[in-house]
Amino acid sequence: MNIIKKIILGLLAIVVLALIVALFLPKNYAVEREIAINQPKDSVFNYIKYLKNQDDFSVWNRKDPKMIKTFSGTDGTVGFVYSWNSQDKNVGVGEQEIKKISEGERIDFEIRFKVPFKSTDNAYMITEAISPNQTKVKWGFNGKMPYPMNLMLPIMNMEEMLGKDLQDGLNNVKAILEK
Repeated sequence: MNIIKKIILGLLAIVVLALIVALFLPKNYAVEREIAINQPKDSVFNYIKYLKNQDDFSVWNRKDPKMIKTFSGTDGTVGFVYSWNSQDKNVGVGEQEIKKISEGERIDFEIRFKVPFKSTDNAYMITEAISPNQTKVKWGFNGKMPYPMNLMLPIMNMEEMLGKDLQDGLNNVKAILEK
C-alpha cells in the first residue's frame, strides 16, 4: 500500500510540475516560408488570391481527394469561405475564410478547424516584386495553443511540422506558375 501511495504522489507531482511549466511556455506560434517565382507579381497574386487554387498546390488540400468541399461567396474576395469535410484524420473538418485583401500585395485568411480539434488560426500570403518578372511569395501561419495544451508546443515543433508543408505548397505554386 505504501508503494502505491508513493507512485500516485509521484505521478501527481509530475502532472503539477507540467502544469506549472506550461504557465511559463509561449502559447503563440508563427511559421513563415518564402520562395522566388519567375513570374510577374500581378500574375502570381492573381493566382494565389483564389482559395480554390489551393486544391492544386496546398499539401493539406491534396491529402484527401475524396474530401467534400463547399464554397460560400465569391472566390478571391473578402468573405469567401472554403469549407472541407474529410474522413481522413489528417485533414478533418474545417473552413478557411478570406478576411482581408490588399490587392496585389497580401491576402489574409482565418482558418477554423473543427475536427479533430477546435482551433482558429490565421494565415497569409504576401507577394513582393524582386524584378519585373520575378516575385517573392511568403506564406505564413499564426496560431495559438491555449494553456495547458501549450505544453505540447516544444514537443510538436510547429516550425518544422508546418514549415515543411508550407514550403512544399510554395514549391508546388512555383512549379504550376513556371510551366
